[in-house]
Amino acid sequence: MTDTSKERFSSKLGLILSVLGIAIGTGNIWRFPRIAAQNGGETGAGAFLVAWISFLFLWSVPLIIAEYGIGRNGRKGIIGSFSELIGKKKGWMGGFIGFVATAIMFYYSVVAGWCLYYLAQSIGVPLPETFSEANAVWDGFHATYFPVIMHAIIMLLGAFVVIRGISSIEKVNKFLIPALLLVLIVSLIKAVTMDGSIEGIKYLFTPDWSTLKQPEIWLEALTQNAWDTGAAWGLILTYATYMRKSDDITISAFQTGIGNNMISLLAAIIIFSTVFGTLGNSMNNGEILDVMKTSGPAGTGLTFIWMPQLFSQMTGGGIFSILFFLGLTFAAFSSLISMIELAVKVFVDTGMSRKKATVFIAVAGFAFGIPSAMNLTFFANQDFVWGVGLMVSGAFISYAVIRYGTEKFRTELVNTEESKTDLGSWWEIIIKYIVPVEVITLLAWWMYLSASEYAPDTWYNPFSTYSVATVLVQWAVAIFLVKFFNRKLIPKELNYQD
Repeated sequence: MTDTSKERFSSKLGLILSVLGIAIGTGNIWRFPRIAAQNGGETGAGAFLVAWISFLFLWSVPLIIAEYGIGRNGRKGIIGSFSELIGKKKGWMGGFIGFVATAIMFYYSVVAGWCLYYLAQSIGVPLPETFSEANAVWDGFHATYFPVIMHAIIMLLGAFVVIRGISSIEKVNKFLIPALLLVLIVSLIKAVTMDGSIEGIKYLFTPDWSTLKQPEIWLEALTQNAWDTGAAWGLILTYATYMRKSDDITISAFQTGIGNNMISLLAAIIIFSTVFGTLGNSMNNGEILDVMKTSGPAGTGLTFIWMPQLFSQMTGGGIFSILFFLGLTFAAFSSLISMIELAVKVFVDTGMSRKKATVFIAVAGFAFGIPSAMNLTFFANQDFVWGVGLMVSGAFISYAVIRYGTEKFRTELVNTEESKTDLGSWWEIIIKYIVPVEVITLLAWWMYLSASEYAPDTWYNPFSTYSVATVLVQWAVAIFLVKFFNRKLIPKELNYQD
């Protein structure tokens, strides 16, 4: 067995950039601008931003603090760290969190493959000039085996990084995240200097306070923050096993959450500026917002169908297109390698060599990702089931802290002698009371949407894409599997005291 217990990030910068690599993904660049547009009022989306930022401190940062604490305390993967904290009988909870993140990895690598394909298209093929041409590119791509091929390439690249350990992951993120930031800044300068772009920026930041009376605005804001920060995925917990004792958990958590949201806002400014600046001469604001709200197949409408044709209409659009899809690819890849590492770490803890574990996970990731690569309906089902599953993951992390003792967790695992900042008791209130309420509310909300809007006539059918039954059945299978294999996946050297 390879001893990885003493592996550490070489610096605080390496830790933060790597964790930002987890948090900054396609959800920031692809999903956030569309969700902001969908939840804006007549005069602007600023009120939605207020709700969204509120949940950064009422959901994401508190759970990120918990993940840092659990991971650094256990120094093992998601299952081992849970077992270390609250006993072997509860290790399956960590297993469920890991299962959800790994199930997301199966189709997330497909998305990363799409980004890589469109980057190649931007470099080597003229941009589509009309909606029909852009749609034809998308349909033509999915009519071939290219989605599977790109999925295979991106999984292979991810495995190549992870197989070398945390030092390799750190080095790659030290390149990817600054490069992504540079790409976004260059894109921002280009976007905001377009004629008409100011209208997009005004809409993004102008609050329509009346929208805050609508409960769904708050629920969508919470959902978006839960999905785009990486909180409760178990990924930050996994990287936290490589934290140095001198790294301050509270400061790191705030840096992670705030840094992630700043990138989301930067991406939104770029997208809003580009869309308004390009379409402002031919459409009114309402029509432009309809374009931004377009979901398209598997939620890809704005990114993969509208953006390429918008780039074709602007001066220097070819270069802008390359930068956009380069940034999107970097964001997707940095998140993907953290998902691979999470699964690999679990098997390394059982005694498997990192090389064998990485090869096993890469092959499994490719195989189980093929259905999503070949069928967008299957992809949409997996995105729905495991996206909502993240709410359960948040509940399990909250439960683990409560079971251990919120005050004990805060004073012993977070506020250590090396800490530069003391975490206050406000965190205990959020973890113990607010997060559970948020979980119950979100789960009820998504199940209601499933039964009333997404699949009102087939909510009981487990083979219906967005039904309540498909969610519950797949979760039940996951829980059965992680409970059944719980003992085999818990590191043998742990001394259990339940």
